Amino acid sequence: MKTLLLFGGTTEGRTLTACLARPGLRLLVSVATQYGRELLEEREGVEILSGRMSREDMIRRMEEHQVGLVVDATHPYASGAGQTIRDACRAQGLPLLRLSRPESQVEHCVAVPTAQEATRYLEGTAGNILLTTGTKDLETFTRIQDYQSRLYLRVLPAVESLEHCRGLGISPGHVMAMQGPFSRGLNRELMLQWHIRTLVTKDGGSPGGFAQKAQAAREVGATLVVIGRPRPQEGMTPEEIIKAVDRWMEEDR
Repeated sequence: MKTLLLFGGTTEGRTLTACLARPGLRLLVSVATQYGRELLEEREGVEILSGRMSREDMIRRMEEHQVGLVVDATHPYASGAGQTIRDACRAQGLPLLRLSRPESQVEHCVAVPTAQEATRYLEGTAGNILLTTGTKDLETFTRIQDYQSRLYLRVLPAVESLEHCRGLGISPGHVMAMQGPFSRGLNRELMLQWHIRTLVTKDGGSPGGFAQKAQAAREVGATLVVIGRPRPQEGMTPEEIIKAVDRWMEEDR
């Protein structure tokens, strides 16, 4: 039986898990957090691995389970994880399929390359700020003067996310913990309720509800700040990955 290792934790990762689970294939799905594990449905022939892995951890897992193919379906902004996966596959001589989300086309926004640059821009603005960038770079935004009164967050409903916000002095009344993506209407109402003047987001593409956020910001007159992707996105669509796995399954039969 062939073994495939899928690094997921994204909407597409969950979709690929459902599509690739099949007789004759042992599917290992790696997610970074317990919350990511809880979002996956239990399926026959699927083993879920939770927890962040170093290059050495990945190599050990690949050897232990005799992995024959790897699929990287991590978030487009998870550049560190993507590089580690590539290094581990290279060390093991394993073929790697990389999922890619098409980048969004948006006008009338403030484009910045990093969270640090977004913070510098925000320091020269006034009014409330809605962050939809997760908690990874949250500490960077706490450099903004009066951040405890200006910053409002939308984060995943995970204990770790809420504890991180609290640890940085973000009031629970400034945090909305929900699993997206969100509709234009919900984005709009949230920004109106919190009197948001600036929306900060990443280009998560269609799976991340980027277009709905951008449209809602225009409707309420909020400035849209977009943190660019860390590197050019090269890879395959979910459909192309499924076809490639089908071909791989047919090899040596």
